Amino acid sequence: MPPTRPSLDTCDVSCIHPAAVAAAWARLLPVEDARAVARTFGVLADPTRVRLLHALVGQELCVCDLAAVLGMRQPAVSQQLRVLRAQGIVRVRKAGHIAYYALVDDTVVDLLARFVPVPVPVPVLVDRDDPDAATGVA
Repeated sequence: MPPTRPSLDTCDVSCIHPAAVAAAWARLLPVEDARAVARTFGVLADPTRVRLLHALVGQELCVCDLAAVLGMRQPAVSQQLRVLRAQGIVRVRKAGHIAYYALVDDTVVDLLARFVPVPVPVPVLVDRDDPDAATGVA
């Protein structure tokens, strides 16, 4: 039988730096907070949701426009937005029969910016009487 090598992943003693352990334990995230963070990261683990959030950086878009941007059907986009809204990442504003979504705050923008270029939003003027007449403003 060949000799076993010690594991690099474990220590041979139970605690060598009690002060460091005590300090880490004192600032350890409570279990419920850790679960909330894990739920948020779980929601963000879906590529479609990440793309939706990326599309919403700096602007509010309606469900039909988000569907056009992502090349998806509106019901599928709505389902993903419901998940994001339930997690408190996006908010919805109703205007008649149209649902507009926007990011709640810049927390997700900051997180996205660590991994991908975040678009600089170009203000768009929309004529409320004619939504098809949107024009970019420089």
